Amino acid sequence: MRIDAHHHLWDLGVRDQPWTHAVPALRRTFTAAELRPALDRNAIDATVVVQTIAVPEETPELLALAAEDPHVRAVVGWTSLTDPGVADRLAELRERPGGSALVGIRHGIQDETDPDWTARPDVRRGIEAVGAAGLVYELLVRPDQLPAAVRTVRDLPDVRFVLDHAGNPVVGADGLAPWTALLTELADCPNAAVKLSGLVTRTGADADPARALRPYADVLLATVGPDRLMYGSDWPVCLLAADYDDVLAVAETLMDQLGADEREAVFGTTAARWYGIAA
Repeated sequence: MRIDAHHHLWDLGVRDQPWTHAVPALRRTFTAAELRPALDRNAIDATVVVQTIAVPEETPELLALAAEDPHVRAVVGWTSLTDPGVADRLAELRERPGGSALVGIRHGIQDETDPDWTARPDVRRGIEAVGAAGLVYELLVRPDQLPAAVRTVRDLPDVRFVLDHAGNPVVGADGLAPWTALLTELADCPNAAVKLSGLVTRTGADADPARALRPYADVLLATVGPDRLMYGSDWPVCLLAADYDDVLAVAETLMDQLGADEREAVFGTTAARWYGIAA
């Protein structure tokens, strides 16, 4: 089974996406119907749709989509981690149509000014509630927030984490060494997996993305390994750099040294196991 473990959908007719005001190419509606031909063309059997905005209304809409769309098999939603009733909010989401597809919660930590945001006691309590509900907590961080994120993973061994976009490394000679050190620490935590996603948009416009990202992919394979690494397209954000087919082709090139079972892990079975997606 081939899984795209990270993509987004939004309808500006339903709700504004304020972050797109600064990104004109993304300031339109992106639907499951638009994505479907690329999924079919590339034999993607299932997807994980991920929240984009910190409002409570979005997650129920994504769950309803999962109840209807044959590709969308899992939802990473949003709820306020600092809400004292976060456990109740999670239970309520699971009672909604499509609620069984809720597999994780994410907050845009990268938009928080505090590099140690995940170390706040109220945030930690919320993350622990996510884990207690049997859900994954996804870490969307800037490079300066990655050290605190790694500490959080280490300090909360009973919570399963997924690091989105491999921690958004700075792609270039100056970014590789500090990121490698942190990924090596993260790899020591068996409760963490990493997404091979969102990296093509971090390469320069004139760069060969496979060449630029090869050192980072090699580190991911040497640290977390294929059994804790999962492919995600990051569509439609990836369109800022490449179309769906090209993003997948870059990922496949970066994994070209793997055996068949290891490639199957990166492009399917790791996500299936981590999120409980049945074949």
